[in-house]
Amino acid sequence: MDYSKIYPSIDLHGEYQFSAKYLTEEFINDNILLKNYKICIIHGIGEGLVKKAVYEVLKNHKKVKEYKQDILNPGCTIVELKEEL
Repeated sequence: MDYSKIYPSIDLHGEYQFSAKYLTEEFINDNILLKNYKICIIHGIGEGLVKKAVYEVLKNHKKVKEYKQDILNPGCTIVELKEEL
């Protein structure tokens, strides 16, 4: 299943670790404001540097409920955000 067509997504192919962290943080914050609580982050496979940077942000962001790598596409991570009450 192509989650990037179902959920809001960001494609970080070609980004450096620093810019990937910044863009991930901004993408999360924007989607919280838009009340999108499931998002897709496309980090690619490569050497895993961008994925590592993205997972660092996801692990430490207070609004991230859970995240998991897509089983069928290891270059994509599905993120569930905490809903604001």
